[in-house]
Amino acid sequence: MFWIRLRSSVILVIAALFLLLTGGWVLAAGLFVLSLIAFRELMRAAGAGLQSENEEGTKNVQEVGKASGKGRFGILEWIGFLGTAVYYAVLLLEAEPVYWLGVLGLVFLGMMAAYVITFPSLQAGQVMTAFFCYFYGPVLFSFIWLTRELPGGIYMVWLIFISSWICDTCAYLSGMALGKHKLTPVLSPKKSVEGAVGGVLGSALVGALFGYLFLNRMFDGQNMVWICALICGAGAVISQIGDLAASGIKRNHGIKDYGKLIPGHGGVMDRFDSVLFTAPIIYYLAILLIRFE
Repeated sequence: MFWIRLRSSVILVIAALFLLLTGGWVLAAGLFVLSLIAFRELMRAAGAGLQSENEEGTKNVQEVGKASGKGRFGILEWIGFLGTAVYYAVLLLEAEPVYWLGVLGLVFLGMMAAYVITFPSLQAGQVMTAFFCYFYGPVLFSFIWLTRELPGGIYMVWLIFISSWICDTCAYLSGMALGKHKLTPVLSPKKSVEGAVGGVLGSALVGALFGYLFLNRMFDGQNMVWICALICGAGAVISQIGDLAASGIKRNHGIKDYGKLIPGHGGVMDRFDSVLFTAPIIYYLAILLIRFE
């Protein structure tokens, strides 16, 4: 298992380097594919735990996968796929943010229309879950592309991964060495407060070093060491929330992994759960804290 996981990790790193360094429509296309897979994985996971009401109006928990595996999510999934394609097309056209919101609104209206037209085949909870999955996967993935498109984005985008993957590594090592107090005893018993703090500090330190080496000269007159440390430290906090939130969803629905696409890692959501939460934070903090000229 170790070698399988290591091989998958090497392939992921090579693919990430290619997409992030290339940027533009190539990165957008890669994120589009990942978004579709993530949306599908989330819909399948959510379908495993949906509740519906029987004729007497009492709640009855369905068997795993019944709601999603037999097509009950079919029309909602197609609306999500179409909405993802339109959303990324709008991004590539460099439209104003109001148009992004317009796409979100159209996807929501489309799902509600499907709910009304097919009633009572779909439950209201399914529609709300479907829109949540659409926002959680495709929309949050898009912030990687948006960050890459910022001035200096070829460097800036790596702050997302410093805040997530470096945080994960530092949290693991700190927890192993110093962990005594459980962070979330029920949700993730192995995670510790000391590990969480170590993850934030580690990300901040690596972010500061990254800022010094790659961004200080690019943004002359701004202290990119402290700015990157702050951005990565804040991103690391959100990263851990994202990791725990994704674990909570899996526990709620009784599944171990979101998928089997990546050997040794699980699905796309298993590998990018923390990245999805981190990407929008890095994007907006960069806009707020850095003077782009």
